[in-house]
Amino acid sequence: MTRAMSASVTDIPPKSAPIDVPMRILMGPGPSNSHPRALAAMALPQLGHMHPPFLKIMDEISDYLRYLMQTDTKYTCAISGSGHMAMEASIANVLEPGEKILVGENGIWGTRVCDLAARYNLEVVSMKKPAGETYSLEELKAALDQHKPQGLFLCQGESSAGTHQQIEGVGELCKATDTLLIVDTVCTLGGVPFHGDKWGVDVCYSGAQKALSAPPGASPMFMSEKAMNKLQSRKSVVATYNADMKLIGDYWGWYGKRSYHHTGPISNFYSLREALAVTCEEGLEPLWARHQAMYEMLWDGLEGELGLERFVKDPKSRLPTVNTICVPEGVDAAKLSGFAMNKYNLEIAGGLGPTMGKVWRVGVMGYNAHPMNVNLVVTAFREGLAAQGYKKP
Repeated sequence: MTRAMSASVTDIPPKSAPIDVPMRILMGPGPSNSHPRALAAMALPQLGHMHPPFLKIMDEISDYLRYLMQTDTKYTCAISGSGHMAMEASIANVLEPGEKILVGENGIWGTRVCDLAARYNLEVVSMKKPAGETYSLEELKAALDQHKPQGLFLCQGESSAGTHQQIEGVGELCKATDTLLIVDTVCTLGGVPFHGDKWGVDVCYSGAQKALSAPPGASPMFMSEKAMNKLQSRKSVVATYNADMKLIGDYWGWYGKRSYHHTGPISNFYSLREALAVTCEEGLEPLWARHQAMYEMLWDGLEGELGLERFVKDPKSRLPTVNTICVPEGVDAAKLSGFAMNKYNLEIAGGLGPTMGKVWRVGVMGYNAHPMNVNLVVTAFREGLAAQGYKKP
């Protein structure tokens, strides 16, 4: 009889050493490395999830998010969970079974929203486009006029393809058809300009682990007054208890009181609060300018020095925070990524969904958006390509 077969369920597991986590520079599409102040906050003492000092931290998160998302709405919060949970909350609360959602599907996140919306029995109309392309205002207007949906979903930063969808002007189009504008900013918030109120966004969600430099697990979200009115006037109950914003909003003090819904991820909220403080202290204009400068530095090396090609052809559609680089013919993409990891503990990711096997993805976000990291990425490409016999065209 083997040891595994003879072991009893009452046996004490053998002693093991403390957890060993390697140091890595995460220059993929996310998560990015967290700011030290955000990491340190995770070690602070626990508070009760309804204790006044903890509720104060939640209020501070809400205030920081109003500035970061450029909105005056009172309905800001951090969803307890990753960006996927915030995505679900954004769809499930403001649309009811049988209502129509128009989805910009030009990468994996639009595809995920189509899947998620169908599970809530919505009528899903997909605007499919090849990865690497975005939607013009004329295309969006035509689709809105034709379908007159209750909701329009767009991903500002499609990290699987490296595209930057322009949101400015879309809100006005949505007003004409009484459509709620729902925007994913998971890999863009803090990295590129975003003006929630000015652009007429009704629901926006993001992630903590990218340009905001916090660990994943608490995801920013806001709802406009119009979106809140839609939620409050629903004819059907929200089909998810875990993401019901009537209940979660009450936990965040949206309705003038505080009620228990779930135990918030206390340490994650500490960390997000600190990351937001650091981000907002830098100021939006300097923050956006730093990301743009690092994006340009990256391509000066990849394109200018090494002759690599951008996957996204239209300059207006290129995403500064998650960059997609075409894999040259004859080059083994996985081998280069492995070289970067083995020599420099540096993450350079491959494609995802429609871009798998076609591109590398390099993130320039938050705490990582600094010259030392960008230069290291270019160095890893230079050496890794040379090792495979690549020569600049």
